[in-house]
Amino acid sequence: MPVKDASAPKALELTFATQPMPPDHIYLFFERLRALNPTPRTELTYNSTFQLLVAVILSAQATDISVNKATTELFKIAPTPADIVALGEEGLTRYIRSIGLYRAKAANIVKTAQRLIEHFNGEVPDTREALETLAGVGRKTANVVLNNAFGQATMAVDTHVFRVSNRTGLAIAHDVLGVELKLLEVIPSEFLTDGHHWLIFHGRYTCKARKPLCASCPVFDVCEWPHKALFAQR
Repeated sequence: MPVKDASAPKALELTFATQPMPPDHIYLFFERLRALNPTPRTELTYNSTFQLLVAVILSAQATDISVNKATTELFKIAPTPADIVALGEEGLTRYIRSIGLYRAKAANIVKTAQRLIEHFNGEVPDTREALETLAGVGRKTANVVLNNAFGQATMAVDTHVFRVSNRTGLAIAHDVLGVELKLLEVIPSEFLTDGHHWLIFHGRYTCKARKPLCASCPVFDVCEWPHKALFAQR
């Protein structure tokens, strides 16, 4: 008989593993996710590294679907840094007003485009240090760009990656940087480049925050979450 939601309060659904996942289980974890999705790619749509950067800045506290809807029209009009600067903040807001914090994001994107023109010959730099000098670009955004555009083995920790890492026992830490550094330490090298994509998609579609789909989880047996059996009965 299915377990009713009332028997599993939200506090239970958000608890984390109490012990780390063993190394052999970590290998199996990523081996299985790779088998299901051998060449994972971001769900943001873009045609250049600059467009990827803009999309990632816009994606903070927003869904990829909402960002793609806005950038589909935006990138037709302003695909380059020079075009964004010419469009200006007010012009840019007309395309992105459906996205949360759109005014602050518009200001940052215009500033970033201007800085790229003035300091990087209009090109997006390929180091974290340089990327983090751009308005609206923090460590997570830099990691996403470095990974997707330049193929670097970075680990961008968003809410999905943070939750999956702690819940399964992959990387137990109370802060985002702690999770990132632990993941880089424990994930086998062959899985590092695509690792954050698999974790994002697993968190987005299977290991959900409030209603994890444990019954259909491909890594159920290697997961260290102590409450997984309860959700597997749903």
